[in-house]
Amino acid sequence: MKRTRLLFLILTLATMPCRAQSWQSVELKRSITHPQPMTGLVLWPEEARNRNATYGKTIQLEFSYCLPCKVVTGCEDDGTILYDWTWFENILNDVSSRGHQLIARFRYEYPSSRDVDGNKGTTAVPAYIKARDDYNETFSENPGGDGPTYYADWSNSELRRFTLQFYTDFAQRYAHDPRLAFLEVGFGHWSEYHIYGTTLQLGKNFPTKAFQRQFFQHLDTIMTDIPWAVSIDAGDKTYSPVTESSVLMKKRFGLFDDSFMHETHEIGSGSGYNEKCWNAIGKGTRWQTGVCGGEISYYSSNDQKNFLSPNGLYGRTWEEQAAKYHITFMIANDAPRGGVATAARFRKGSMATGYRFVVKTCETDGTSTRLLVTNEGIAPLYRDAWFAIGDVRSETSLRGLLPGEERLIEIQAVPSADGSNLKIVSNCILPRQEIQFEADITATKVTSPLPSPKESKEPARPLHSRRQKVSCSW
Repeated sequence: MKRTRLLFLILTLATMPCRAQSWQSVELKRSITHPQPMTGLVLWPEEARNRNATYGKTIQLEFSYCLPCKVVTGCEDDGTILYDWTWFENILNDVSSRGHQLIARFRYEYPSSRDVDGNKGTTAVPAYIKARDDYNETFSENPGGDGPTYYADWSNSELRRFTLQFYTDFAQRYAHDPRLAFLEVGFGHWSEYHIYGTTLQLGKNFPTKAFQRQFFQHLDTIMTDIPWAVSIDAGDKTYSPVTESSVLMKKRFGLFDDSFMHETHEIGSGSGYNEKCWNAIGKGTRWQTGVCGGEISYYSSNDQKNFLSPNGLYGRTWEEQAAKYHITFMIANDAPRGGVATAARFRKGSMATGYRFVVKTCETDGTSTRLLVTNEGIAPLYRDAWFAIGDVRSETSLRGLLPGEERLIEIQAVPSADGSNLKIVSNCILPRQEIQFEADITATKVTSPLPSPKESKEPARPLHSRRQKVSCSW
């Protein structure tokens, strides 16, 4: 009996596949030829529409201010907000018709803007709130030289309740919509976290720090699928409680800088206010979990037109500054109006942002495929995407893979001989979009297991889960 069992064991071991010695390298040749989804330079919809023939393939993103009053129709007695999302849907559909995704920023105040009702500086607070007897806005004739501006009344409890509920309802509706890439939020002029030129009155023309703490904690809870960002001006303690709170500083929000690369942006080149704000609220690591972007400066009429110059702007090139701040997107709407930002240069500028995936090894044992993947970009991908062969996805997402890190990916399927059926898929991009990767692998036999992937010396907190999670659907 013992001899029979021993013989059975020997035969079983002899027939088991020895995976560590049977993996074979798969030929894989790929290159990145265009800006990647959810990255790059950004145009406003009107400019993108007008220049689509020449600049359409140089961008993946468009930006628009959005107005709560255009989608809110009223409020029930029980507090239920009533919506008609047609206005916002039209923006999403217009942008996605060009194969691009939207960066949306909802705002209440916009100096001199006639977008609400044709009058200058009208707030975008919903009409049902403005109709209340206990709601009273304030007005400034020409704050900072930007023109007439009305201010939301933050002493009103319904405005505060609505603001929280609005983002809850928005997240429930659009969390899985691939037409939307990122959300920018904030208070004050253009939602940029300031009201320069107007005397600050916390709790009247700007929310109290107590409400701001509630706001940040609320968004961190509900915006688990939509990457969201606030202005770097939230690093200013005059307006914001964020840098004074270790709890708020741990929240997973990103940053936007709407005067990027202006003349005194950097410490040592004048006030250095912008870099000081980046340092205060970003701490050099926020980009690891929160998307970072903004808009090229309008301090000078030539800043946007010249920032892509090979000689740089104020002694610094776009590529240098994008890498320093780990930029994923940057609005540069006026750049094509100058002579520097040709379509080719705009495309190159877009490709200097965000993530850049490279497959270092690709092997199969006849049943499964394993990849060693790194990120040679300047920022991680902030939404889920997976390697796949045919309809079979890997279980491990590429989300959160930091520059210089490596990640082992395994797929329970076998690639074609030339690896042509290996791809990256995501529920968070449009059908017309494609996440590319680089590879230059020649097929050879492998006789030893892959080395352990390299991780950052200072690993970031996880962007939620690095395992497969369907977070968007078309």
